[in-house]
Amino acid sequence: MISTKAPILKFESDLWSFYVAIPKSVGDKLIEGKDRRIICTINNAEPIHGALMPKGDVYSIYVKKDFLKKHNLSEGDEVQVSLEKDRSEYGIPIPESFMVLLSQDLEGSDYFHKLTKGKQRSLIHIVGKVKNVDSQLAKGLAIMHHLKEAHGELDFKRLNVLIKEYNNRKGFI
Repeated sequence: MISTKAPILKFESDLWSFYVAIPKSVGDKLIEGKDRRIICTINNAEPIHGALMPKGDVYSIYVKKDFLKKHNLSEGDEVQVSLEKDRSEYGIPIPESFMVLLSQDLEGSDYFHKLTKGKQRSLIHIVGKVKNVDSQLAKGLAIMHHLKEAHGELDFKRLNVLIKEYNNRKGFI
């Protein structure tokens, strides 16, 4: 694990909000080939799974507004950052409900595992951003349905329609 102090800065973009700026000399120690995935802990709070993204003479690690608000942090604050290489299979925590679906639906799982790691993380994030297990299952079932129907070709517009359909079903399990 590597520890350093780093400022919270704001992106000059509408797409991203805030990041911690990590010196290249620190970040370089955690990059293996093209793999930039890390686990970042700010001021001993809950860990953030992310990536070291090049930004000028530093690496940026995206930090959500909700995280800053929850921990009473704001732009310009200097924070204590602990970094470690993320060696998890997907680079993001995966809800148990989705793991169960992947283990039970072999065809859907096969399509899921043929996706890029980034697309896998996007789908895991869709499931994991809700805490209610029934909602997670509805989203997971919609994802598996979509992957099989589209033979592994992701169409997020179609997937969102399916998720809404699954969310509106009663007794889908």
